[in-house]
Amino acid sequence: MDSDLFLVFGLIVAAFAIPAVISAFSDSRPPRAAAIAVMVGGGMILMAVMSKPGGYSAQQVPEVFARVLANFLN
Repeated sequence: MDSDLFLVFGLIVAAFAIPAVISAFSDSRPPRAAAIAVMVGGGMILMAVMSKPGGYSAQQVPEVFARVLANFLN
């Protein structure tokens, strides 16, 4: 299990859920899909932090993104 991959995908899913929440509230709809996306993203982030000894700091996140992107491109 690659904790870096879970962290990156969790942050991406959670980031995409923010506009969905705003859109749902502006259309007076319940944000069901956005809430599920926030829970999935948050779960992935939590799993990544718990599976890596010492966890992650905010300064490590850009480095983790670069490492995961480099793994996909190579």
